[in-house]
Amino acid sequence: MSKLDTLSRFLAEKGPFAVAVSGGVDSMTLAVVAHRANPETEIFHAISPAVPSQATERVQHYAQKEGWNLKVVEAGEIEDPQYVANPANRCYYCKTHLYDALSRDTELTVASGTNTDDLGDYRPGLVAAEEHHVVHPYVEGDISKDELREIAKELGLSDLQDLPAAPCLSSRVTTGISIDADMLPVINEAEQALWESLQLHLPLKGVRCRIQPEAISVQIDTSASLDPQGEYNVEARDIVQSIFSAHGFDQYLKTVTIEPYKRGSAFLIDTLAVD
Repeated sequence: MSKLDTLSRFLAEKGPFAVAVSGGVDSMTLAVVAHRANPETEIFHAISPAVPSQATERVQHYAQKEGWNLKVVEAGEIEDPQYVANPANRCYYCKTHLYDALSRDTELTVASGTNTDDLGDYRPGLVAAEEHHVVHPYVEGDISKDELREIAKELGLSDLQDLPAAPCLSSRVTTGISIDADMLPVINEAEQALWESLQLHLPLKGVRCRIQPEAISVQIDTSASLDPQGEYNVEARDIVQSIFSAHGFDQYLKTVTIEPYKRGSAFLIDTLAVD
């Protein structure tokens, strides 16, 4: 039995579920399979300053395309001082608010796009999931990130299968720096502009705009070697300085660096707050 067959059978037999969809490949693919397996599936998408607008647009597009019963909610995590303080377990507070919001709007069991690769990382959001009895169909089916991308490919979801990882915008803010709701869309705007510019020069796989104390690190994910003298370095700095300055965030522009992509480099575990 293929991984897709295993996943579909689980979702058909154990569902319907309420699928929490962020707009990334994991949850989007799960939502497609879940709804096709059981049309009574409910799809939830939480809007927030931390959610890129293009992710919301992707969810809305698929809702129309697939005929989802889509419910858009506001989880309200940005109103929580514990979330805004940006401790290392920030995701716990985010997911707690999300699952609380979903539990108020559905009687179905919530399903997430967590896959087996996620289990090896520090994921405080999984603690919130356990507390809310959330199920993880990919984990139940022993499905990894690469395998769920293959499922997306098998289903013909070409616009999803190669989507780069896209964690929430708060993940760009170094642990311990307070989350500013007004700055998160600015980070997204800068990353989109950087993508448009840098892809003209590099085989680009992704770009991050990391917020550090009085500095911004532009991290470029590419299969090519970064050239310190490359003209794109000047372009990237100009883009960041122009966008952040236009929105009144000059305090972070003292230093703008161009660096290779470092996964999770804004996350500092040693600042973990103990409740």
